[in-house]
Amino acid sequence: MKEESLHEIRHSAAHVLAAAVMRLFPDTKIDIGPATDSGFYYDFDVSHKLTLEDLPKIEQEMKKIIDENQKFECKSVSREEAYTLFSSKNQGYKLERLKDIPEGETVTLYTNGDFTDLCRGPHVSYSKKIKAFKLTSIAGAYFKGNENNKQLQRIYGTAFADKADLEAYLNKIEEAKKRDHRKLGKEMQLFHIDDMVGQGLILWTPNGAIIRQELQNFITEELKKQNYDMVFTPHIGKLDLYRTSGHFPYYKESQFTPIVDGEEMQTLAKEKCCCAELSNRLDEGTLNGFLLKPMNCPMHIKIYDSQPRSYRELPVRLAEFGTVYRWEQSGELNGLTRVRGFTQDDAHLFCTEEQIPAEVGGCLKIVKFILTTLGMNDYRVRIGLRDPNSQKYIGKPENWEKAEEALRQAASTLGVPFSQEPGEAAFYGPKIDFVVKDVLGRDWQLGTVQIDYNLPERFNLSYTGSDNQLHRPVMIHRAPFGSMERFCGVLIEHFGGNFPTWLAPEQVRILPINDDLIAHSQNLAQKMKEMGIRVAVDDHSDKLNAKIRRGELAKVPYMFVIGNKKKETNQVSIRSRINKKMDGSMPVEQILEHIKQEIINRTLPC
Repeated sequence: MKEESLHEIRHSAAHVLAAAVMRLFPDTKIDIGPATDSGFYYDFDVSHKLTLEDLPKIEQEMKKIIDENQKFECKSVSREEAYTLFSSKNQGYKLERLKDIPEGETVTLYTNGDFTDLCRGPHVSYSKKIKAFKLTSIAGAYFKGNENNKQLQRIYGTAFADKADLEAYLNKIEEAKKRDHRKLGKEMQLFHIDDMVGQGLILWTPNGAIIRQELQNFITEELKKQNYDMVFTPHIGKLDLYRTSGHFPYYKESQFTPIVDGEEMQTLAKEKCCCAELSNRLDEGTLNGFLLKPMNCPMHIKIYDSQPRSYRELPVRLAEFGTVYRWEQSGELNGLTRVRGFTQDDAHLFCTEEQIPAEVGGCLKIVKFILTTLGMNDYRVRIGLRDPNSQKYIGKPENWEKAEEALRQAASTLGVPFSQEPGEAAFYGPKIDFVVKDVLGRDWQLGTVQIDYNLPERFNLSYTGSDNQLHRPVMIHRAPFGSMERFCGVLIEHFGGNFPTWLAPEQVRILPINDDLIAHSQNLAQKMKEMGIRVAVDDHSDKLNAKIRRGELAKVPYMFVIGNKKKETNQVSIRSRINKKMDGSMPVEQILEHIKQEIINRTLPC
């Protein structure tokens, strides 16, 4: 089935949903109900507080409407006719939406049965063409997305061409719920978000810190192979730094409020300066201040610029696990994947134009190696280009053209499909993004590589060439993970918490079958710790089955069951989540060597 047809089915299902709600709750005021990539929704102002228990009743009413095989009829009307219709029905939200339609544009209404909506369409011809649908959830939604407006009740649903596709989708949703990184993060004690600390600010607990540190160690090994130099920069910098880079005030709305010097604040207080005036002075640059770091690149630029550079030194490759801060709206925050403070595996390379192909190639090689090691092999490449009609971008058109062509050439060497998308570039340069499809088929934008001619110019960077003249370097921005928080969130869901042994917070759990074997188990655990294996002993006094169940819930890759006979023969009974072929008895030295090699080689589960 064509995508357009699926869109029509979903859009029509949204209208049927609204008609059903209005039948059940006649005082309902309706807003909008579009089709989406995954289904549809409709927003309602209804005195009844909708709950999940209401959804089956609404679905039943929808089925009645579908069985009536109502015809979807389109009618073009004058603005005055539409106004009269919705005024008579006391549908104030529709009147507001009517105002948003530009003068001169055709106003269309769609009617099915006794339900009429202000709508451009398209729709199916008859309601019986909606063969498979399901209402999935309820949420709050402000009218027109403005928190100063009334909050409406939004019902979400999905629809497909047939019941088999719907069933497959619903199964995928259930699997996604099981893999939700917020749920697993709590169950496995990986991270914590606390209101007293602040929403969107992650507290990495010991188990989660292990995963994050292992990932950092992993990429650091690769950086050493490519001769990167590690640096550290502060979490806060002067506003002038970000005025020069262009991050302030261009992205003011997504940054934390600047911090103004205490003495200046006292002066402003004496002048009775209002918030608007304070903001204007910060924007104009007539007032100094500091900013929580939204990007690492300006500070890396200042490290490059801290000493004279020669062409013989280039490329200079500076890397940092640098924490940055963005002011995300509270409604957009989502566990690890949308936060206000996050750590980027950031690097900035300063090179000559001639070095661009090799350096970009090296950056792409790192990203590919990381994704392959983690079994995330289903990805596509997106080249983000500037939109020539937008005022967002800085710099000379000819430099943009050179950078964009360099990325096209680099992307063509990857052997995977790539798209070119105008308007998706950073304000200072085009970029390559790796869009990874997880095991549930969802897309995640992770690693990125960007070419930048503009920031070196804004900061007047230079190097001395072989002709003994000053030249401008080109800058490459590169972050294979993107952010540690987002990447870990995606990774938790990708593996469903069943991490490969090298990433698992606890790699082995020893289960003595009685208390007399606890001392022996602890001695074995100490030996394993000395080998670099993360291990724990379950020394509870309950039965073996209970211990096994605890280990399974904790998603430990290996459990060693130790009884008296196994102690005497220096063996263990193995229960492996990683590889069921490993289940059975094995000498201690043999299984420990196997696990050690699994960790060293970063082996994926079988």
